[in-house]
Amino acid sequence: MRKLFIYISFCLILLSCAKQKASFVESRDGQLWLDGKPYKFVGANLWYGSMLASGGTNGNREALVQELDRLHGLGINNLRLMAGADGLGNEPWRVTPCLQTAPGVYNDTLLDGLDFLLSEMGKREMKAVVFLNNAWDWSGGYVFYLQHSEKVGRTPNLNDDGYPAYIEYASKFSTDTVAQNLFFDHIRFMLTRTNRYTGKRYTDDPAIMTWQIGNEPRAFADAVKPQFASWLKKASSLIRSLDRNHLISIGSEGIWGCDGDEQLHRQICSDPNISYITAHIWPMNWSWVRKDSLLQDLPRALENTGEYLNKHINLARELHKPLIVEEFGFPRDEFSFSPQATTKARDVFYSYIAIATLKTPEISGFNFWTWSGSLIPKDEIWHPGDPLTGDPPQEQQGLNSVFITDTTTINILKQAVQRLQIQN
Repeated sequence: MRKLFIYISFCLILLSCAKQKASFVESRDGQLWLDGKPYKFVGANLWYGSMLASGGTNGNREALVQELDRLHGLGINNLRLMAGADGLGNEPWRVTPCLQTAPGVYNDTLLDGLDFLLSEMGKREMKAVVFLNNAWDWSGGYVFYLQHSEKVGRTPNLNDDGYPAYIEYASKFSTDTVAQNLFFDHIRFMLTRTNRYTGKRYTDDPAIMTWQIGNEPRAFADAVKPQFASWLKKASSLIRSLDRNHLISIGSEGIWGCDGDEQLHRQICSDPNISYITAHIWPMNWSWVRKDSLLQDLPRALENTGEYLNKHINLARELHKPLIVEEFGFPRDEFSFSPQATTKARDVFYSYIAIATLKTPEISGFNFWTWSGSLIPKDEIWHPGDPLTGDPPQEQQGLNSVFITDTTTINILKQAVQRLQIQN
């Protein structure tokens, strides 16, 4: 009888472990899988989620819970998040408050916000993609680590100094091993954290789908492309050494983020620790459309989008890895920032991405940029203390936000969710 009891107990433990393991999203056979079934999703970017979830400046947990319930009700259950911003909070055009005020120095209020956000997502069986760095200065990222490596005061920013000056400085990250090691320390800190609300270590939390190295990491200069590929590989190796459960992705825009260098893109995506390929698509930023001709230029934007997607689909097939279109956005009609403005051109663009995702086996999902819901910008230019609504502070507020009043856009997302449910 004792042996039978021990055997039954052992089987129950195995079943429990198997159930827990199945809760993590996996990447195999060129697809994402969850609980033994293909996992394909309609998702959103909610990069500011942990800030909204905090008890400090810009925090509003009631609003966060409301937005999570709205998204969950729409069937949008995959959210791309920022772990936190970096800096002292007085840098121009940078979002605040900051999680990491100096290398290794953390704002506990912001950590608490991330814990709370992940715990609430877990209750709703939502999945998070958490990016840990940023090539752009709106959240610190590259320039934050370079600033502390070089021990300099002011660093260039995109809005005041212009693109050429910014990328010349940011390109140093690929060769600055001190700056990289400061970032690697940040990876170690975040991945070894335990959530104070759930009691789970981050590495054991199924609410997290993916650790993402950064938001749109770039080399920014041809001369440092080998070093760029090298530090990405070191980062993915470090993440995998700390966490065997979660997926790992780069956060790359794709070929565009490699300055059109398809071989470099293939190289960084070939890393065996990288679980899937990402693509971002920005017709306005990439001059596929003009702000005064959004509808007229839309056919060209769709043609270019199709060509861009096909290149990444072909690479996904070649590498036998899934593809996720994890960022895409389109301005409101007449380049308006008002929630009352129409979204005819945007809706066509969103429909195109949704249909491509539904019909293409290699594409496992998409995350549109970005969800604002009922959170309304205070002004066209963001100032510290203003509401966070999805558009980063260096951009016009309302530029790419999807508001709860954007019923036509939301209907496109709902229809995509319904079609996915039928497919599954």
